[in-house]
Amino acid sequence: MAYYDRTYRIGFGGGLTQAVKYLLIINCAVFLLQYIITGPSGEQLLVKWFGMKPTLVLTKFHIWQLFTYMFLHGGIWHILINMFILWMFGCEVERTLGTREFTKYYTICGVGAGILHLLVNFDSGIPVIGASGAIFGVMVAFAVLFPDRIITLLLFLFLPVQIKAKYLVMIFAGIQLFLGVFGSDIGVAYFAHLGGMAVGFVYLKLDWRLDYLGELIRRQRESKRVVRNLKKQQDMQRFRERVDEILDKINEVGYDKLDDEEKRILQEASQQYSQEKETDN
Repeated sequence: MAYYDRTYRIGFGGGLTQAVKYLLIINCAVFLLQYIITGPSGEQLLVKWFGMKPTLVLTKFHIWQLFTYMFLHGGIWHILINMFILWMFGCEVERTLGTREFTKYYTICGVGAGILHLLVNFDSGIPVIGASGAIFGVMVAFAVLFPDRIITLLLFLFLPVQIKAKYLVMIFAGIQLFLGVFGSDIGVAYFAHLGGMAVGFVYLKLDWRLDYLGELIRRQRESKRVVRNLKKQQDMQRFRERVDEILDKINEVGYDKLDDEEKRILQEASQQYSQEKETDN
């Protein structure tokens, strides 16, 4: 698989971006640990505790599994294919988004993929593992950022087929949806793949980002503060206008003709004036 339009160095070393490099290292290291750390019957203990089991997440609140499952893999081909796709598409996406933003995006896609699988298979006790959901999100990011980039696939490992990135991702999404609805292979979490793609698309196209949400909350707080200050200024303006009316009445009929409410307002105005004078000093 290769892509064209612009020339980049593809390979380890200078062509490997920081986040992708660490993700490759972490995933491969965890994969080795899976087969080193086993239980009495050869059970993979990491999968038992850190693979995502919908029933455990929902009933035992093993929330960490929504994050940890994406660093586990079921076999050598599982991890090789995932890491190859991450390497091919992830470096380009990271160069565009930046390391910090790419890392957040990858994590959100992986967690989003797990949540969709959880919703569809809420009564399942079968553990789900693999970075596929996050990596499908990376493929969506590539297609969104470079929709017309030409990608060459080796069909049947020898027949080159060229296709634009946006169409390739659409085809992958269609295949995952079809297999998820009509497929019988319970060993593949198709809806997790779709979840990663859907979350990634929303994240990029609708600007659904943690920074954006934080900024939205800050804008809402600032808006409320401005409204409070404006209301306070309006109340103060009405108060001053009322004081002016009372002063005009004093000039016309004298202080003794004021009622108790008017005298109270004058007393309050006097206190405010004293406090403002002390503050200025």
